[in-house]
Amino acid sequence: MEQKRVSETRCVRVSRVFPADVNNHNTMFGGKLMSQIDDIASISASKLCRVTAVTASTDSVDFLLPIRPTDSVSLESFVTWTGRTSMEVFVKVIKEDLRTGERNIAATSFLTFVGLDENNNPVEVPKIIPETEEERKLYETAGRRAEMRKARREESKKFADFLVTEYPWDR
Repeated sequence: MEQKRVSETRCVRVSRVFPADVNNHNTMFGGKLMSQIDDIASISASKLCRVTAVTASTDSVDFLLPIRPTDSVSLESFVTWTGRTSMEVFVKVIKEDLRTGERNIAATSFLTFVGLDENNNPVEVPKIIPETEEERKLYETAGRRAEMRKARREESKKFADFLVTEYPWDR
């Protein structure tokens, strides 16, 4: 099976925070940031497998610091681990105070993607080769996250069987 270096999947996006991007607390909307996270992660996933990559799950989004209109926001994504047809993508969100230059991690996120062929069937994806200390740490800890992801998915399936699908007024 083909192998690729993590660096071949790395993407970076930097943007300003405008008034339309913030909520009533004058901080960036979480949903807007989540959309940007999914977007850039999908590009990293596609760069690995060079086929359509779809989001299988957003495993976590941890908002650590508020992002304000005086900040720029930088999203950095890369594939951290691969299974047979799935891949884990990490997104690091860095806010930079444009007045002082101070940079801080504002959020982190892990997502899982699956590569699909032209018939929407899962395809095998290349194995990933970590090179930097940060990449190796994320690669080495991916097994535990995969176990938690699998357990959470099974629990979600059981829970979904319990939920009703009728409209509230039809119950």
